[in-house]
Parts: sequence; C-alpha cells; structure tokens
Amino acid sequence: MTQRLTTTDHRRDAAGLHYIYPVISRRAGGLSIGINFNTNNSCNWRCVYCQVPDLKRGSAPPLDFALLESELKHFLDRVLHGDFFDCFGVPEQQRVIKDIAISGNGEPTSLPEFAEAVRLIGEIGEAKGIFPGSGLVLITNGSLMHQAKVQEGLRELNRFGGEVWFKLDSPTKAGRVAINNSLESDDKVLQHLHICAGLCPTKLQTCVLNYKRYPWSQEEKQAYLELLSRIKNEIKLEKIMLYSIARQSMQPEANELTPVPEEQMREFAKRIEKLGYKVSVSV
Repeated sequence: MTQRLTTTDHRRDAAGLHYIYPVISRRAGGLSIGINFNTNNSCNWRCVYCQVPDLKRGSAPPLDFALLESELKHFLDRVLHGDFFDCFGVPEQQRVIKDIAISGNGEPTSLPEFAEAVRLIGEIGEAKGIFPGSGLVLITNGSLMHQAKVQEGLRELNRFGGEVWFKLDSPTKAGRVAINNSLESDDKVLQHLHICAGLCPTKLQTCVLNYKRYPWSQEEKQAYLELLSRIKNEIKLEKIMLYSIARQSMQPEANELTPVPEEQMREFAKRIEKLGYKVSVSV
C-alpha cells in the first residue's frame, strides 16, 4: 500500500529512520528532507501549537555522526535514483527536492556539535549534487544565537548557500510568554536576530493563530508592524513568512487554538509589504 505524504503529515518516523524524515512542506512548496537533532523530544521553548508529543524542556542529545551520515546518503540516493516518490505517492509536480531542513522535535541549535553537524550535512548535499539547486535551511527559534557554536554553524550554513528561518510569533514579551513559553526580552530577541542576519541570509517566520488566552488582536498586529518598521534599516531580512496552524497541537492548550483565515493573513501581508518587505503566506 502506498503511504502518501501530505502537508499535514510530518511524522518523524515516516521513512523508518532515526534522524531523517521526509515532508511535503507548505512553506518550501514541495519535498523537504527534514533532519531531526532533537530525537529526545526536548526543546528550550514550549510553543502551544507544537505537534511534538511528550515534549519536555531540554537540549538535543549528542549526535551519532556515523548514523546521520549513513542515513542521509542512503536517503538522498533513494530520492534521486530509487523508488521514494512512487512509494510515498508524491505527485509529479512535487518530485523535486526543495530543501534539506534542519528542524525536528526541538531547537536544533541546542545540539552540542551543531557547527560540525551543519558542515557534515552541507558536505553530503554538495557531494550528491543537491546544492545549489535545492536549499539548505535552518528552522530555529533564534534563542541561542549568542553561542559561539551556533554562530560557527551559521557560517557553515552560509558557506553552503543556506538560509535561516527565524521564529518570531509575537513582537511582545507577553505574547512570547503566552505562545512560546519563552522569557526572552524584546532587546534579546532583536540582538539575536541581528547576529543571525549578519551571518547568514535570514527569513522571519511567524505563526499567526487565534489563541483564547492571547488573541491575534489589532494591538498585536500593530506592534508587529511597528517592530518591522523600526528594524527595516538595521537588520536585513530576506522575507517575512506568515503561516497558520494546519496540524494538531500535542500541547495542553490544543483545544484553545484555531487557524487564522487565509483572507485575514493576506490582508495583513499587504500591510507588511507596504513597509518594503517581501512576504509569503502559507495555508
């Protein structure tokens, strides 16, 4: 029986591997090869919309480099030369690798050997001829950008033509406490964003959602626009990426969350575009 990949199915065990998982990504627009460093379901944040079951606070465990190398090489061979697309029922128009995405079940930059891991992934992708036709993406909450190992990893990412998708779900500390369970100050967020964008091309990704305890209000939207306006000439952002929830949250707040209608998201995107930014909307 064919196991179909969809934009709402991001199971980490879809291919039966430890570190590697395939997804059809809404934001990438096709096949994304995910790399999960946080196989222990640990993260330093706890976003209310997170789809990771049994999520706990913590960091990524030490990496088995030999296993990651073996899995990634064999998986790329299967996609490029084998039966992957047929086995997973991928439509003809999506039978292309959009990117290799360092993401997974927690904050990937918490990996102790982060820079070395990025280098290995980049070298494998380069050897297999994946780059520059496909992208290399780091999806991060940006909270560890002050660490030397993370900055070195961003330099490696940049060396292979990669980019960062930096999470900012709320422009206010109160919003980040409510949505991300993060205590980062406004100043710290902007410091980290400045570091990130200075080392590697960076896109800002924002999950907009209706949350009973912290609604997506006009005040929240205005604060977001004011923040973007303030940093326009200080921090170079390649794009603002808006998306809403499409998969079931595995957090206690799940029943309090609903997606924002596409029409409202596109209306907000137009307001951001007026500030001079490129914007994408994923539904």
